[in-house]
Amino acid sequence: MMSRSSLLTAWLAFGFVCHCALHHVPAGAAAVTLSTASRWIVDEGGNRVKLTCVNWPSHLEPMLAEGLNKRPIGAIAADVAAMGFNCVRLTWPTFMVTNASYSSLTVEQSFQRLNLTDSLAGIRANNPDVVDMKLIDAFKSLVSSLGDNNLMVILDNHVSKPGWCCSPSDGNGFFGDGNFEPDVWVDGLTRMATMFAGVPNVVGMSLRNELRGPRQNSNDWYKYMQRGAEAVHAANPRVLVILSGLSFDNDLAFLASRQVTLSFARKAAFEVHWYSFSNGQEWASGNPNEVCARIGASVSRRALYLLDQGWPVILSEFGVDNRGGNVNDNRYYGCAAAVAADLDLDWALWTLQGSYYLREGVLDLDEVYGVLDRAWSGPRNATALRRVQALQRPLRGPGYAEAAPYEVLFHPATGLCVVRPSLTRPLELGPCGETEAWTYAQQDGRLTLRDSPMLCLHAEGAGRSVRLGLPCPDDRSHWRLVSDSKLHIAANASSSSGSGTGMLCLDVGADGRSVVTNPCRCLSGDSSCDPESQWFKLVTSSRSVAAREMLLAQLPIKLQSTKIRSL
Repeated sequence: MMSRSSLLTAWLAFGFVCHCALHHVPAGAAAVTLSTASRWIVDEGGNRVKLTCVNWPSHLEPMLAEGLNKRPIGAIAADVAAMGFNCVRLTWPTFMVTNASYSSLTVEQSFQRLNLTDSLAGIRANNPDVVDMKLIDAFKSLVSSLGDNNLMVILDNHVSKPGWCCSPSDGNGFFGDGNFEPDVWVDGLTRMATMFAGVPNVVGMSLRNELRGPRQNSNDWYKYMQRGAEAVHAANPRVLVILSGLSFDNDLAFLASRQVTLSFARKAAFEVHWYSFSNGQEWASGNPNEVCARIGASVSRRALYLLDQGWPVILSEFGVDNRGGNVNDNRYYGCAAAVAADLDLDWALWTLQGSYYLREGVLDLDEVYGVLDRAWSGPRNATALRRVQALQRPLRGPGYAEAAPYEVLFHPATGLCVVRPSLTRPLELGPCGETEAWTYAQQDGRLTLRDSPMLCLHAEGAGRSVRLGLPCPDDRSHWRLVSDSKLHIAANASSSSGSGTGMLCLDVGADGRSVVTNPCRCLSGDSSCDPESQWFKLVTSSRSVAAREMLLAQLPIKLQSTKIRSL
């Protein structure tokens, strides 16, 4: 009989293969060396590697990766891989390697000084080998376990003094703050880069999380971030060096007028964060289409413009309350997912942990943004997990130019795409690995199948399934992007049977799977209306159909065998 852990891993692997349609796991991912080619991150052969990471914090007061009181390290790492992530953004505090009062501690001593008796007992039960280890050795053990599960690691310097991040006045915010002495920070980066120089699955180091506070300024940013980048590269030239921005990593706009000056090339990238709360309650209080357009444009001006300048930009923190009842988060996610898919971004989801040993004085605090539940035994929200898994799939870039570019009809709220199950069945939502290849002619509004260009997508009326057919074009097959968000795809309903006049927008049917048209809603003004079911994004891909079979062959052996056991 399979253990609870094995059953979970098997279920997750089965869901990953069936629902998120074979995201890119490069062969030997744990030993890949990454560099950059314009805006893309690539491997030694020059082929794109899409980083689809999850954050795993190890920077709070105990200085141990969260959750080791709930599950064995190897079991958690195996579940991360089974959920389709190919890397972990693993956080760490500077003082863990630079301050003897912290670096000298064993795991047991760290937890005893914080009176975390119950958590320590859980660690003894689930991970007895780490109890007597120094904190840094426990950290190394975790990195090794991630490598054993074919997972790449980005080491993220999250704070200097261990603790929850972030406040503008916590002393960790900017160079010169009480806990953020630049020389100590550079020393910490150098120590970590040197320590992991020979560890093949450590592929990147991000220099500092969420610079912030009243001292922040661009001149000091250039002075110290360039110094930190050079220190990391000198100690470990194999890793990517990842630079964050100002204002809680929401602002890289200053780079438009002055780029970084580094002695090395093709080993640097930038990161940006994007949460709903970065804009207060705008998503809940405004019209979602108007808010999406406004905030999406702002994120582009502040950070994503760097893609067009030939720099990789990693969305290294984004996420939502996985309980599902947060309107602000729910509206934000559809927009953010559409942007991430449209730009085919590399990313790191916040966050893995279902709970914390200690956060802001609270023991065993539940993390509602966590992928895992509070017990670390399964997904907190399987629907939300499958939705983000859709973004794990690379669509274009070096090595993905086997096909002439085509469009994918992506539905952000579900993470599914418009597919044609058979010649006799109507179009419906399905895994994006089985998507139809579309061509959209903006001038005449035609949406046609790339391989059958005489067949147009037709609106048949309110509440009725769309279909492929002739003539092409007519009013029923003249599709326009009609909202500020550009996520409403509408046809003129004047000649559609029984539909009256006006516009009909693509929508999801009452069964949650069929693709229908309904009167367009929430286009402007109304802040109480939720348009997510009518949000579809035309996303460009150049990935060949044959790539699906190729990617199945590249799945880690452990995942392939787990999938077979699950069938």
